[in-house]
Order: sequence, then structure tokens, then C-alpha cells
Amino acid sequence: MNKSVKIAIECALAALIVLLAWLTVKSVQKPVKFNKEVAARSQVAIQRLKDIRTLQVAFKSETGRFSPTMDSLKMFYEGGKMAIVMQIGSMDDSVAVANTEAIKKANKKLKPEQMLEKLQEAYKQGTPVVYSVTTQVPVKDTLFTNRPDFHIDSLAYIPFSGGVKTEMESTIKMVSGVHVPLFEARMPYKALCKGLDNQLRINLDAERKDQNKYEGLQVGSVTAPNNNAGNWE
Repeated sequence: MNKSVKIAIECALAALIVLLAWLTVKSVQKPVKFNKEVAARSQVAIQRLKDIRTLQVAFKSETGRFSPTMDSLKMFYEGGKMAIVMQIGSMDDSVAVANTEAIKKANKKLKPEQMLEKLQEAYKQGTPVVYSVTTQVPVKDTLFTNRPDFHIDSLAYIPFSGGVKTEMESTIKMVSGVHVPLFEARMPYKALCKGLDNQLRINLDAERKDQNKYEGLQVGSVTAPNNNAGNWE
């Protein structure tokens, strides 16, 4: 074997070693990068699901049920009202509590709305009392007011999916003899991980199935009450 051939073979072997090393590093880094991107995307998705939950809870407080669609949630947010309870005075103020009890005792035959008027009158006259007032305020002026990044239209879509809609449903189930409103909203990894390595996404779904877990992110449940918890909590 002449010297030039030997050098060529050595160079080819060196290049092959470098290539194999690069492929090894790449194969190791691939799932790491995938998991990192899934985690980043999940944070955005989780915030949307939390916002949906907030709206659903407010919707139920006013209607007694959960919304079955994103359209009705949007209408509720943009044009609906919700009850806000404001407390006048403090239960820690013993004088105010005593005055309130005295007024109630002296006027125990009054209807609730008349009693409230009595307490409000006493408050206006400078007497320390404790009472609550319920007022109706626009949902839009109450929820997410400290969130400049909040956009009601975005809740209908799974982030990074290219326009795939958030899956949502609601129902009323009989639980221990009681009718219980339930809802759930879902964002499957198949949509959330669009554009990422498909085989790694398939592996992620398979892993979730093996653990009897939903293959994605979900808040609430129409199967059984879970206090509207998210499966990331």
C-alpha cells in the first residue's frame, strides 16, 4: 500500500469517525430539544386552559351550568355580567359587629332588602356596621384586567397548531343523587406539537397511554368531578 492510499484511507476513517460522533450527539440531542420545545409550548397552552377555566367558573356562577362552546364563552366575556360581592365594614371590628347585631335584632321583622337599607342608612350616618352588597359588573371589566396579553379569540385555538380548535364539552351528571355540572377542555399533543419530530410525538402519546393519561393537556372532566383541575397540576 503506497503512502498516498494510506493517507486517503486514514482521512476517510477520520471523517467517518467525526460523522458517527456527530450523528451520535445529534441523536442524543434530538429528544432533549423535543422535550424542551414541548415544555415551552405547554406553558402557553396551560395558560389558555387556565383562562378557559376562569371563564367557565364565572359562567357557571351566573347560569348554573358550564358553557358547551367557545362561542358562548366569548359572548359571555364580551357582553355578559357577573355578580361581585363587596363587604362594607370588617368582621374584625367588634363595634361594627355589635352595631350590626343590634340593628338586626331591633328590626328582625324586616325583609332582607329592607334590612340592607337599614344598615346602609346607618353607615351613611356614620355608624360602624358590617354588611355585604352584591352588584352586577361587566365580565370584561372584571376578569383578566391585569393581563395586557389576554385575547379572548385565542382561547378557541390550540397554540402552535396552525388553527386547530380547542376541544371543549360540558354536561350535567348525576353524582350521589345530585346533578353536577361538568366541563372539560382539551389540547392534544398531536396538534400542540405540530411541526416537531412526529415519531417523538408518537412516542410521547404512547407513553401517556401506557400511564392511562390523556395524550395532551386537559382541564376539567366530563367523566367525574375533579374540581376543574388541570392534568398538569
